[in-house]
Amino acid sequence: MTQSDNIRHILTTCRTVAVVGLSPKPHRDSFDVARYMQAHGWRIIPVNPVAAASGEPILGEKVYATLLEAAQHEKIELVNVFRNSADVPPVAQEAIAIGAQALWLQLGIENAAAASAAQAAGLRVVQNKCLLVEHAASL
Repeated sequence: MTQSDNIRHILTTCRTVAVVGLSPKPHRDSFDVARYMQAHGWRIIPVNPVAAASGEPILGEKVYATLLEAAQHEKIELVNVFRNSADVPPVAQEAIAIGAQALWLQLGIENAAAASAAQAAGLRVVQNKCLLVEHAASL
């Protein structure tokens, strides 16, 4: 399965996305992408331990400290990652553990080991691509 196939499948089947590393700061790329997806009918589930500790929502949604915590309250289809490439493996393991359909690593983020583990567990994986850009291009 190619990355293009995975992108097409994700954009046509997923509607609930956990955004790992979603910043509450409006000038950050993670905020822009999440706001865009939300405006296009996607359910955004923010995952950010620092923001979760503050108790303040991001884009009107409750913020969770971890994917595992979020999955206890929400059905997560897609895990969209805004973290350093080196920080991806534990996120990929959590995505596998919660039964997500797909793992999306944003532009500039790649981790071959994490991608392989997620693919081996049956997740569709996209690396080094922007969800907003790919969604806008598909319209």
